[in-house]
Amino acid sequence: MSQRPLGLAALLAVTLAACGTQGGDDPPVDGPAEEARTADPYARGYTDDDFPRVREIEPGVYTYEQLRSAGEERFTTVSLFVVTEEGVLVADGQGNVEETERLVQHIGEVTSQPITHVVVASDHGDHTGGNAAFPEGAEFIAHPTSAAALESQAASPNRSGDAPPVRLATRLVEEREVLELGGRDIEIVFLGRAHTGGDLMVHLADAGVLFMSEAYLHRVFPAMRSAYPSEWLATIERAQEMDVEWYIPGHGFVDSAAVLEEELEVYRQALEQVIEEARRLHESGATLEEAQGQARFGDLETWSLRSSQGPVAIRQVYAELNGELPGGEQ
Repeated sequence: MSQRPLGLAALLAVTLAACGTQGGDDPPVDGPAEEARTADPYARGYTDDDFPRVREIEPGVYTYEQLRSAGEERFTTVSLFVVTEEGVLVADGQGNVEETERLVQHIGEVTSQPITHVVVASDHGDHTGGNAAFPEGAEFIAHPTSAAALESQAASPNRSGDAPPVRLATRLVEEREVLELGGRDIEIVFLGRAHTGGDLMVHLADAGVLFMSEAYLHRVFPAMRSAYPSEWLATIERAQEMDVEWYIPGHGFVDSAAVLEEELEVYRQALEQVIEEARRLHESGATLEEAQGQARFGDLETWSLRSSQGPVAIRQVYAELNGELPGGEQ
């Protein structure tokens, strides 16, 4: 469980040597280790050929990291899969059919068990765009908000005729449900609105794992195009109160458990910093356009996607302050 004794600046100043330290129970990392706290694969010494990365972080629990592009920047999209004697549960796919087919292929190299369940933890296209590659018989689990988003995507007139079909939710989880699969209890839980409003997480109590999807972006600037900024903070705080060893992000590197727990607090403080900067500008009377140009985020200026996501974050916090977010408070 996380504690919060350090401020953001202190956490950001942790030495590179500390970054590379792993707990005794953590599995080794292939390729360049945790040499730099950044989402930039090249700053860490990786090449494109080092991906995808598949790691068994606990018995039967695997993370899958694959590179994606956003403009000129590249960073990882993370999926999680759980192998049991009665099937495989996947949390979040990848952004297109080709990449999700690659994910399915790598799962097939680990186990002969079929993929039986897919959790839509984030409904954004970089996590659902390839869902057509999953087996037809797989059950798709989503929060009602994400289920509605998927239905909207399926009905969109802008989709080209040759685009793969959107896979709709077949089971809804509004707050919490425990799925028993192969003798293992897998908790699907909604801790509150965060990055999308339908932010499901996958909790494996027996392994101490919480897959947070896009509620946790490891060293990626807070992306808020459909977010609920203040509620997002509260959601992370609820996650930090859980008895969890592994906090798995939806983007950014899967480092050691100790680093990921520490970095979750760094990310919480980053969210808080962005919100406070937008609030400061809002209270000063700056228009949205003025605020987007004037905003400064200190150490976060070097984070991945700052240039594209900074103005979006200011816009979303302004919308929250003005009472303009869809759905209001829950």
